[in-house]
Amino acid sequence: MEQTDLILSWSGGKDSALSYYKLSLEEGNRVSYLLTTVNEHFHRVSMHGVREELLEMQAASVGVPLVKVMLPEMPDMPTYERAMEGTLSKFKSDGITACVFGDIFLEDLRKYREERLNQIGMKALFPLWKIPSERLIKEFIDLGFKSVVVTVNEKFMDKSFLGRTIDGEFLHDLPSGVDPCGEYGEYHSFVYDGPIFKKPVSFELGDIVYRKYSPSSGDRSRDPDCFDKTPDPFDNGFWYCDLLPSSVSGV
Repeated sequence: MEQTDLILSWSGGKDSALSYYKLSLEEGNRVSYLLTTVNEHFHRVSMHGVREELLEMQAASVGVPLVKVMLPEMPDMPTYERAMEGTLSKFKSDGITACVFGDIFLEDLRKYREERLNQIGMKALFPLWKIPSERLIKEFIDLGFKSVVVTVNEKFMDKSFLGRTIDGEFLHDLPSGVDPCGEYGEYHSFVYDGPIFKKPVSFELGDIVYRKYSPSSGDRSRDPDCFDKTPDPFDNGFWYCDLLPSSVSGV
């Protein structure tokens, strides 16, 4: 069977990790690169707030080259799209024709991704598409993935969820109406161990900080993970838990 090389949109969270795992089970597909948007001012993963150093440690443990799309602190949508198009066009010229996303059921986001990739002659793949969130998150836990919550949207969850491990107890405590996978941007996670890792990514919990976005901020680099239930999902605040690289395995 002919092998297909793929790019995976990698946030470092549970959905991208589970997407990678599912692709690894499919004969003929190989994830050749992990692609992540990074805030070049703070050197952190866009929206998740995870340090660039931990992102690099993740990729090294997974064993796949990491490609970073560097974005300014408050990019508008055209800036984001130009940066992504430029990076993906280079992959296309190298013969890679598909990019993988961990979206589950947001039709508008899928359409957006497909339209943008179609403009440069690439396809979008969605290995988690239409699988119920409850089933996905339980599969993620049962497979042995380990992850912590690094961001919560204050409209849906309070800061007490920050730093918590995603497990059965976490799912039990989720507020009513919150998607178990956080598909509407209710929360974001950092995966540090599991079947796709050679060894755990070592870290410690750091400070908790609050940041409020507004429609005038122009920061649309959130696109990869955050389509929300509200008319303007970013006219509100987010709580972040900083993660600090550690020399000790585990948490």
